[in-house]
Amino acid sequence: MLSDLEIAQSAKMEPIAKIAEGIGLKEDDIEFYGKYKAKVSLDILGPLKNKKQGKYIDVTAITPTPLGEGKTVTTIGLSLGLNKIGKKVVTVIRQPSLGPVFGIKGGAAGGGYSQVLPMEDFNLHLTGDIHAVSIAHNLCAAFLDNSLVKGNKLNIDPSSILWRRVVDISDRTLRNIVIGLGGKDDGIPRQTGFDISVASEVMAILALTTDLQDLRKRLGKIFLAASYEGKPITPEDIKVAGSMAVLMKDAIKPNLLQTTENTACLVHAGPFANIAHGNSSVIADNMALKLGDYVVTESGFGADMGMEKFMNIKCRYSGLKPDCVVMVCTIRALKMHSGKFNVVAGKPLDEGLIKENIPALEQGICNLEKQIENAKLFGVPVVVAINKFTTDTDKEIEFIRKKAIEAGAEDAVLSEVWEKGGNGGKELAEAVVKACEKPSKFQFLYPLEATIKEKIEAIATKIYGAKNVSYTSVAEEKIKLYNKFGFDKLPMCMAKTHLSLSHDPLLKGRPQGFTLPVKDIRASVGAGFLYPLCGDMRTMPGLPSVPAGTKVDIDKDGKIVGLF
Repeated sequence: MLSDLEIAQSAKMEPIAKIAEGIGLKEDDIEFYGKYKAKVSLDILGPLKNKKQGKYIDVTAITPTPLGEGKTVTTIGLSLGLNKIGKKVVTVIRQPSLGPVFGIKGGAAGGGYSQVLPMEDFNLHLTGDIHAVSIAHNLCAAFLDNSLVKGNKLNIDPSSILWRRVVDISDRTLRNIVIGLGGKDDGIPRQTGFDISVASEVMAILALTTDLQDLRKRLGKIFLAASYEGKPITPEDIKVAGSMAVLMKDAIKPNLLQTTENTACLVHAGPFANIAHGNSSVIADNMALKLGDYVVTESGFGADMGMEKFMNIKCRYSGLKPDCVVMVCTIRALKMHSGKFNVVAGKPLDEGLIKENIPALEQGICNLEKQIENAKLFGVPVVVAINKFTTDTDKEIEFIRKKAIEAGAEDAVLSEVWEKGGNGGKELAEAVVKACEKPSKFQFLYPLEATIKEKIEAIATKIYGAKNVSYTSVAEEKIKLYNKFGFDKLPMCMAKTHLSLSHDPLLKGRPQGFTLPVKDIRASVGAGFLYPLCGDMRTMPGLPSVPAGTKVDIDKDGKIVGLF
């Protein structure tokens, strides 16, 4: 088998104008970034307004191992499968951060014969959207510190400042820093730090906004700090919101790329799935649903994370209702959920994970059962995709299929898209088409009118399986503050580990009877949510002992090698 990069570089790409034409776009509707990339104008949304909407499919997963379970591969592969059975399909996914690309994970364009092209551009700068987010964010930080130095007319309390700076690389040494050293002309000394760019609220806003004016309005509402009188300070107050919006005027347009089988793929936004909602943009989804008969998108991490936020936050703001959820699982991950095996990135897998082991599956299948239950809480039909590895046996596959259907899935289908592309996803596509014909009973998990604690507890008990929730004194004070500011009617974006249904990454399977600790609650008012911190959340990753970037280079012909 060739490497992912070799497969991507050997694939025959079509000019992006031809890909656009295939979904009904004219050359005037797109802005070219070379031969194989384009941005799609927001002007198309008006003429498309009354066009019939396609079927809306969210690809999610069981609680993953640190290696991931193949959501992006399945998202693209399902799209290829739908195309193979004659359906007009558009894929919508996030743009990856450069931090993971050069850090632990490597590229994120799918894999094998189920990828987004050009793979190198997708994983690197693409059209500069993440850089625009970084600059808009850091301009706001500069204006905020300048306001302090130039007389502090807004009476900002420096100790209350929440707005850190961002950069799109993994650099642990920037997590906690002191700025303003040197003298009076160099600013006021204070402790702060850097987050990775995709953790910026500006990125979360980009993913949830509906148009340029809405973007401008949301940027103006970001909660940056408080005055000594306890008044929220926003970008509108420091008169930077307009400049931030100007810097984002091109980033708001979705990027059009293609798959390994020349189907259309919209790539837009890339918010963290812990601190933010971990889904691609509302704008891209709105476009895709008018341009395709089927739209396949993807939520970050497991169903308790990205899917829950897709339903409760993204769908609430977009007004869109999903027709089907695809739940990706792997046999190795379900064996891990037995609690008998530990999976560590970069280390060989335990023999018990790669040999037939029905007893381990019997103990770990509870995670799949719970995640199916979570999807069904929203009234959406579920199809399980078993992402096949060469070590999987027929007996193990049949065991999962039987248990998934017993747990309420419409079907459980083998996915071989990594090895076979669209031909390996036709059976999955047929199952998804069938599930999409079922009547929609979509519902939210909680009403916005519920209290902050009621919303947190609904997610904790119904989605995670917690018995109850505890709050630190810091969290209790934040709840009082947000009630005072009128932020209490916002949805919750829970920040917790993605490696367990609980807050503890060591608790595998289906943890029960635990107390979910809420250590703090922070506000992303511009994006439109509060995010309770359930444990220690890293907003700036670090590099591993051997970063993925050590393998990346350019050969004598100028071709990128070692990206993934």
